[in-house]
Amino acid sequence: MPYRMAGIDVHKKRLAVVVADVEVDDEYQFERRWYGSNPEQLRVLSEWLIERQVEEVVMESTAQYWKPVWGAVERYWKPMCQSREGAGRMSGTLHLAQALSNRGRRGRKTDFRDGERLVKRLVSQELVLSFVPDAEQRLWRTLTRTRYQRTRDKVRLQNQLEALLEEAHIKLSSLVSDLLGASARRMLKALADGETDPAALAALADQRLRATPAQLHDALGACTELNPVYRRLVKLTIEGLQFVEQQISQLEREIASLLQRHQDAVERLAVVPGLGVDSAQQIIAEVGAKAATFPSAEKLSSWVGACPGKEESAGVNRSRHSPKGNRQMRRILNQAANAAVKRKGSIFEIVYRRLVPRLGHNKTIGVVAHRLCHLIWIILHNGVRYEERGPAVSKQSQQRHTARMIRKLRMLGYRVEPI
Repeated sequence: MPYRMAGIDVHKKRLAVVVADVEVDDEYQFERRWYGSNPEQLRVLSEWLIERQVEEVVMESTAQYWKPVWGAVERYWKPMCQSREGAGRMSGTLHLAQALSNRGRRGRKTDFRDGERLVKRLVSQELVLSFVPDAEQRLWRTLTRTRYQRTRDKVRLQNQLEALLEEAHIKLSSLVSDLLGASARRMLKALADGETDPAALAALADQRLRATPAQLHDALGACTELNPVYRRLVKLTIEGLQFVEQQISQLEREIASLLQRHQDAVERLAVVPGLGVDSAQQIIAEVGAKAATFPSAEKLSSWVGACPGKEESAGVNRSRHSPKGNRQMRRILNQAANAAVKRKGSIFEIVYRRLVPRLGHNKTIGVVAHRLCHLIWIILHNGVRYEERGPAVSKQSQQRHTARMIRKLRMLGYRVEPI
């Protein structure tokens, strides 16, 4: 039986599909077809792949347009191919190739040639393939990445609010540590509703606020002659912030519900210095609850891009710049590394203090991120718990960290009992 592979060059509206038997000695004979990218055409494409007894499919990762194609082929073609009599070990395998690894020569590029090149380079192992998790994990990724975008939207709106207040000569952000705290929100809401008395606004502050009433009165003095346009803009920004915060809360509940079965993995990651419940959920969404796709910690570090690169020629490594890797995981690891080195007495603080005089801050954070990546793989893959090996971590600081983690988990609906 011939062993056929299909290559799909993906576009927004059309797909260039080629199929060829790859076990021939002479030049491949490609069969070419055009298909649309709408759901009905994707079902027809899957049926044609089944009819042609295609064993493997490779496609190019074109923007976001590959996702519906992947989903349809995975749903209709893959089960039929794997359950067919005489199916081999690789039958029903889908491959996603990075576009740069399939680049053709300038002036010699057509859609069908791109598809043919995908098949040829897959056979010769010249393509750079992407890791695509199963449908459930892809849903986790969508939720966690959406929550991250909403968090960025909140920060953007907060910065706009501060810039607006500065333009209006309201110096509130100079006196409060959090412009979105309870005291500041009460004052800003009253300001937006039309309050013109600085003393009345200052009286809304919490008694524990360090700023004195006189300082608040001075900072809010411009409200007596504030243009109504500024009041309306402040009100719009506050309403926008409240809407984004509601969305973030809803997304957190959705994520907690989907990851309910993996609560233990979330807890084991959340206690690592620099990480928390949110970071743990994002990591599990990116690498899986057990990191089963990666056979070793080194493989995970390479995929993330948290390890030195290798650009060797004539036996000389000309560059050690890290590969790009997974952007989401690199962001999480860099943020976690910067937080972990500030944890008093932790092993990461000790490593940082030892290396930073020689390597500088940025490279040392890269080293700590690399260690965190290895630690994450060990915790997820082996199902173990983190044990702090730093010599000076106080029992009180550990209790505070554990209490914060338990409080966050309970807010998300998890059932947690302290040991």
